[in-house]
Amino acid sequence: MTQTTVLVPSSKERLRAGARNGSPALLALVALVGIFILTVVLQPGVLSVPGLTLTLMSSVPLVFAAQAQMIIMSVGDIDLGVGYLVGLVTVIAARLLTEHPVLAVLAVLAVFAVYAVIAAVVQRRGVPSIIVTLGMSFVWLGIGLSLSPTPGGTTPGWLAALSQWRPSWIPAPVLFIVVATLLGWVLTRRAKFGTRIRALGSQAATLEKAGVSLVATRVLAYVLAAVMMVFAGLLLASQTWSGDINAASEFTLMTIAAVILGGGSFSGGRALPIGTTLGAITLGMITVLLSLINLPSSLQSAAQGAIVLAVLAGRIITERLAR
Repeated sequence: MTQTTVLVPSSKERLRAGARNGSPALLALVALVGIFILTVVLQPGVLSVPGLTLTLMSSVPLVFAAQAQMIIMSVGDIDLGVGYLVGLVTVIAARLLTEHPVLAVLAVLAVFAVYAVIAAVVQRRGVPSIIVTLGMSFVWLGIGLSLSPTPGGTTPGWLAALSQWRPSWIPAPVLFIVVATLLGWVLTRRAKFGTRIRALGSQAATLEKAGVSLVATRVLAYVLAAVMMVFAGLLLASQTWSGDINAASEFTLMTIAAVILGGGSFSGGRALPIGTTLGAITLGMITVLLSLINLPSSLQSAAQGAIVLAVLAGRIITERLAR
């Protein structure tokens, strides 16, 4: 009779396996749960449908913008114009969409065309995306200030109604967040072109040998990201009922942090929609938590940064243990 030896993986081996299978996104989830628990302790009303609605409402535009940044980062680039572009869309929605809808649509189409040109320049000329998008951020800012020097305007009724929609059975922001995540998943993980987009960030030479146009792939990625940013701007305008070019100025760095918190990489080749969403919600919840503890506004940015750095440090430690 032979004796079978059963090998039980050690705790360190299990940790390594977990890290390889997506622990970066798991760390974002753990951070989110911890912050949510603290928020509930401070404000138990958060557990109600109205409470969750108010708590998560501000995270909705950020989640859409983070999904856009994720697409850009999956090809190995970074968009430093996200914040001002989202703000510009709020201005277009408040200043043009009501009285000049055709002009508003043309303005949005022009944004898509500009992003296609940016992608072509980055791919063909080898200009770093961080330089081009930084320059474009000032262009978006200038256009926004020209259209609306001060915050104001009025969004269309149908757009304002989005933020007022309150289903009784589930918080409305949860549905919008799910839609954003599903869009990111379909575009980057389910669709065939999503594989090409991710390959562009990690195996561009192999992709080119397979006969795939690198220019067309990058253009597609940039345009899809621009579509998600337009959605983010429209949803932000629906919440504020007005246009403000500075309404989302902090989104640029927050979206990058959300992608990294969710398991993304600066080097490209990775697109984790669920992790990105968790990262974005975590950042949004940090803002809510800091407001509940009455932390002075002058210290909130520092505290938010410290929390993000702590989570990122946890990710780095976990990834090193996985090697």
